Amino acid sequence: MAIDFSLTWEQKSLRKTAQEFSQDVLKPLVAKADAEPDPQKAFEMTKPAYVEAYKLGFAMGFLPEAYGGASVSNIDFQIVAEEICAVDPGFATTLLINGLALMPLVWFGSEEQKKKWVGEATSDPTGEYLAGWVVSEAPGAPGGTANFDHPGPHPIGIGVTAEYDKGKGEYVLNGTKYWPGNAGGWDLKGANVNTVIVRTDKKKGGKEGLSAMLVPRGTPGVRYKQPIDKLGHRLCQNNWIEFDNCRIPEENVFAAGNGDLVISKAFTWSGPVAGIAAVGVARAAYEYVLDWAKTYTAGGDKPIIYHQNVGYMLADVAMRIEACRYLSWKAAHYLDMYDSEGHALGAMAKVFAGEFLFEAVFKCMQVMGVNALDKVHPLEKYLREAIVFPLYDAGNKGMQMRKIWGVMADPDFNPRAFVDCEPIIFKKSMEGLGVVATVA
Repeated sequence: MAIDFSLTWEQKSLRKTAQEFSQDVLKPLVAKADAEPDPQKAFEMTKPAYVEAYKLGFAMGFLPEAYGGASVSNIDFQIVAEEICAVDPGFATTLLINGLALMPLVWFGSEEQKKKWVGEATSDPTGEYLAGWVVSEAPGAPGGTANFDHPGPHPIGIGVTAEYDKGKGEYVLNGTKYWPGNAGGWDLKGANVNTVIVRTDKKKGGKEGLSAMLVPRGTPGVRYKQPIDKLGHRLCQNNWIEFDNCRIPEENVFAAGNGDLVISKAFTWSGPVAGIAAVGVARAAYEYVLDWAKTYTAGGDKPIIYHQNVGYMLADVAMRIEACRYLSWKAAHYLDMYDSEGHALGAMAKVFAGEFLFEAVFKCMQVMGVNALDKVHPLEKYLREAIVFPLYDAGNKGMQMRKIWGVMADPDFNPRAFVDCEPIIFKKSMEGLGVVATVA
């Protein structure tokens, strides 16, 4: 059969390495870091685990071998991500953000840019190298990021501007970003490099006026404020950044006029990873409560696993975990086939698994009853983490569902393409649906 869900010997070995890292290196520091009230300090507390993850290839291994990476497949990255996320999805997000920042350079950058920046990211002897993904902006009127592909001119859509100074061959950045990941670095002086989506033409809409820029650490005119204090995913860093006449040389620009495609493809690449991350958290909650149900009697004479309602609830959770895992694997396989051109399928994996996760954790809490509220058990943390998945990584309702809709609405869309693994080329015409709202 062409379809085979069995892991190879190499993949089983990779999973074992990821398990050992997650349990022996990451887990011992998670509880204390998660409880740390200062979000920057909590992020810094994960640094020893990050360095070890870098050495193992988990932080940069997905980058091409030609530039120092390991060309790890999306499927193999899924195997690692599930194990790490079963312990802490916030830490895993730090690793994922490296890809969100650097994979666009692999797809859209020049050969010189890839050799310089990707080569630098994969060859750090300290293992501390961080890349930041700087897209999201603060809410306002206008404000936010979901309608990045709106046809309206500035200030609608992406608000950070980059005006070209022809005399000096530089772009001048001004504006504010809110929610970017990894961007502040370990010391709030900046990641090693930040990939920033900016408005290079204020007169054009999101499909023509956006570009990507590389802002290296130490660039004048950038201010990194205290990271956002979040309910879940507390071990990853989300920043508030201000650009004040920040000058970037033109050789640091890529995907000029196609920043919208950078956003769409980056969040396509991350979609199945977010999906398998949700699987990891759901799996951890399910396995914990299954063990609980096999010993806890709730005052009866037998463990509660022998009550039909408990059995049915846990069986439902188990079935859906398997469905989410295989959808995430299928999406990752599809992205491996077509250089991450799988916008709708990648989004489907993220949305389906992320929406299910909250329900899964809550059902597990219902099985435990009021005991699930006791922080001596991890269900409280799982619930906080579950809340994040439908909202982050382009937002299920904000961008991901709209991306699926855009692909499906195309006149040439083949509804059998996914089952047959046939390619679907993403086009600018698939963007922008629903961004012009009608007011009664």
